Amino acid sequence: MDNKEKIITIIKGQNIENFIDDNLRNNNISNKIIFNFFSKLYLFVYNTNIHYGEFYIDKKTNFLGLLQIVTKPSNIINKIIIIEGWSKKQLNLELKKHFNDVKEIDYNEILADTYYFNKGIKFNEFYTNLKQYKVNYINKNKKNTFFDKYNINDLFIIGSLIEKEGLDNLDKKLISSVIFNRLNKKMRLQIDATVIFAITNGEYNLERKLNLKDLKFNHSHNTYLIKSLPPSPISYVGKKTIDIIFENYKSDFLFYFFNNTYKRHIFSKTFEEHKHKLNEYRKSN
Repeated sequence: MDNKEKIITIIKGQNIENFIDDNLRNNNISNKIIFNFFSKLYLFVYNTNIHYGEFYIDKKTNFLGLLQIVTKPSNIINKIIIIEGWSKKQLNLELKKHFNDVKEIDYNEILADTYYFNKGIKFNEFYTNLKQYKVNYINKNKKNTFFDKYNINDLFIIGSLIEKEGLDNLDKKLISSVIFNRLNKKMRLQIDATVIFAITNGEYNLERKLNLKDLKFNHSHNTYLIKSLPPSPISYVGKKTIDIIFENYKSDFLFYFFNNTYKRHIFSKTFEEHKHKLNEYRKSN
């Protein structure tokens, strides 16, 4: 904070007289009386009231400027970064740093992104802004060919699968192409992230490698068992990933696995090619 600024705090329910007492301690009584009268007149004329919360105030600000600041939402801007691929638990922990009245947000309600907001606003207002941001983005892309075959819920489901599997932009494009290629051929998606989601009830705290028994875990989201998309997303999805889906990146790949030596996914067009690459990798490790 600039040394020419200070932060003042207005407590919820504080009236104008208390506010003046707390912020004009160094002024004489006559000034307080004048300011009290002026502030009440200002609030009446502009049909407004003081807001509670914290405010940056320049130390040279006069009383009129002070009233203009505190009769608007806090001018202190906070930031929340919602990370692509986050679970609900991770988002709730972040939201509770800023809000007291947090409610759980479904994965398909918002976009993972960076959000700025005035300090002191209520969670419901912030939540409404997040949802509207998502609606605005989808409306701008509602003519995309994706919606010829799929709906908005499908968009967020596919996006969440890409978020949990993809490593970078190109990797996400390739995985996106694999998902659509397999859906078009009515193949099971067989995505490990859905199994981890199922086993851990969405918390992703498995802390071990998947085994063959895990792949048979009976759950509506286990894409080794179900023959289509899972019924709902498995994480929050970022705008960049949805842009990849809208781009409709094409490849002939149907299979992939993670190569821990090269720290990247290895893609194949056929099951025979996939088996060969996988066996070669296993022999070298």
